[in-house]
Amino acid sequence: MEHAMVTEIDTDYLVVGAGATAMAFVDTLLTESDATVVMVDRYHRPGGHWTIAYPFVRLHQPSAMYGVNSRPLGDGTVDGTGWNAGMYELAGASEVCGYFDRVMRQTFLPSGRVSYFPMAEYDGAGRFHLTTSGQEYEVTVRRKVVDTTYQGVTVPAMRPPEFPVADGVPLVPPNDLPAIREPYDRYVIVGAGKTGIDACLWLLEQGVDPAKLTWIMPRAPWLVDRETVQPMSLRRPEDIVRVHMARHEAIMGAESVPDLLDRLNAAGILLRISADDRPTAFRCATVSRAELGQLRRIGHVVRLGRVKRITETGVELDGGTVPTGHRALHVDCTADAIKQRPVVPIFQDGLIIPQPVRVCQPVFSAALIAHVETAYGDDAEKNALCPVAPNPRTDTDWLRFAIAGNLEQLNWAGNADIARWLETSRLHPNLAPPMLADPAARAAYEQQALALAEAQTAKLEELLHAHAAQTGTGGAIR
Repeated sequence: MEHAMVTEIDTDYLVVGAGATAMAFVDTLLTESDATVVMVDRYHRPGGHWTIAYPFVRLHQPSAMYGVNSRPLGDGTVDGTGWNAGMYELAGASEVCGYFDRVMRQTFLPSGRVSYFPMAEYDGAGRFHLTTSGQEYEVTVRRKVVDTTYQGVTVPAMRPPEFPVADGVPLVPPNDLPAIREPYDRYVIVGAGKTGIDACLWLLEQGVDPAKLTWIMPRAPWLVDRETVQPMSLRRPEDIVRVHMARHEAIMGAESVPDLLDRLNAAGILLRISADDRPTAFRCATVSRAELGQLRRIGHVVRLGRVKRITETGVELDGGTVPTGHRALHVDCTADAIKQRPVVPIFQDGLIIPQPVRVCQPVFSAALIAHVETAYGDDAEKNALCPVAPNPRTDTDWLRFAIAGNLEQLNWAGNADIARWLETSRLHPNLAPPMLADPAARAAYEQQALALAEAQTAKLEELLHAHAAQTGTGGAIR
C-alpha cells in the first residue's frame, strides 16, 4: 500500500481549531507580535460551530462585543424594530460566518504569517491530515500549540438525541425548522437553554399559536436582561450606577442563596420566565423584556425532569408522561453548547488551552490570553493574570459568576499594561460609569469600586459556604 509523503512545515504557534476563540486569539497574536501561525480546522470555513448552527440563531449579546479585536462585527446600529428594539444589533449565523471568513481572507492570510488548513483533522503530536485528499503534515512548533477545542462547543446538529425515539416520530434539530412546509398540530420543544429559547421565539415569530407549543423544561433558567449588557454609549450613567448599587445591596442584604436570587429578581438583574417556577439553572442566556413577554405566552410548559424516551403518542420523562398526539414535531434543543469542563492551567509547557477568563465571554478571554502570551514571559505569571472562570450551569453558579467578575477586577487592579489593553480592546466595551477626568476623583472612584468588590466577594463566599453546608453541594471558588 502506497503511503502519501508527509509535508513538513514549521511555525511559532500551531492553533488547533478556527472557531471564534481561535480567531480572536490569532487576531491579537498577529497584532501584538511578529509570530507565525498554522491553523488546523475540521470545518470547510472559519467559524467553528457557527458553520453548522441553526440558520435563525443570533448572538445573545450585542455584535459590538463579539468577534476579533481588529475588525468590528456589524454596523454598530441600534435595532429599531422587533423584539430587540432599542438595543444594539445581534448578528445572525450567516453574518457571523461571513465575518470570520473576511477576517481570514482579508486580515490573516494577507499578513503572510498565517497558514490555514480547513477540512483537516489534528492527529496530535504536531501531525494532521486533510480529510479530502489524505495529505499528511508534520509541524515543528517553535513556541506553543494552542488547543482551542478543549471547551468542545456542541450544537444539536452535531449529534443524535441522547434519548430513544420511536420509529416514524418526527424529531429534528432546530436547523430543520425553516424547511417546514406544512403545519403540525403541535410543536414539542425539548430543552430550556439558549437553543430552546431561540426555537420557541422563532416559532412564535412565524405566527404559531402558543397554544400549539409544548415546552419541555427540565430545569428552568435564570436569565439576564439584555438591556443591562449594552455598551456604555446606549446607557445613561445614572442607570448603570443604579444597577450596580442594586446588585450590591442585593448581595450584602441576602441571608441565603435563595434569598439573594429572589432579591436579584426583584431588582430586575435576573429574570425568570414564570413567577410560579423557581429556576435552578443559570447559563448566561440573555433576553429582552419583549422576548420574555413572548415566552410567557407559552402556557404548556412541562417541568417533569429529563426526557427518557419519545413514543408514537407521547414523551416519557423522569416524572411522568406527556401525551403529544400523532401530528407533533419534536425539536431537539438539548445539546450542551457551553460545557463546564475541569479547570486546567491555561499556560503550560509548550501548550496553551484557552478557557474563559471572563465568564461566558470566550472571544474576549481568548484575545486577552493572546495579549498575556505576547506581553509576559513566565507561565506562572501568565496564569496568575488569567485565572479560569468556569462556565456556569446551576443557580448557585450565579454567585461564582459574580465572584469571578469581582476577582477579575481585583486581580488586574494597578496593572497598567492590562488597563491600557482593556481601554483599546473592542471586545471590552465600557460597561461601567464614565471615568472621571480628575485623576484624584478617578483614583477615589476606583478605590471605592475595589472595596465594593472585596465586600461582595466575601459575602458571596459566605453564602456559598453556608449553602454547601446546608445542601451538601460544592462550596465557593477562590
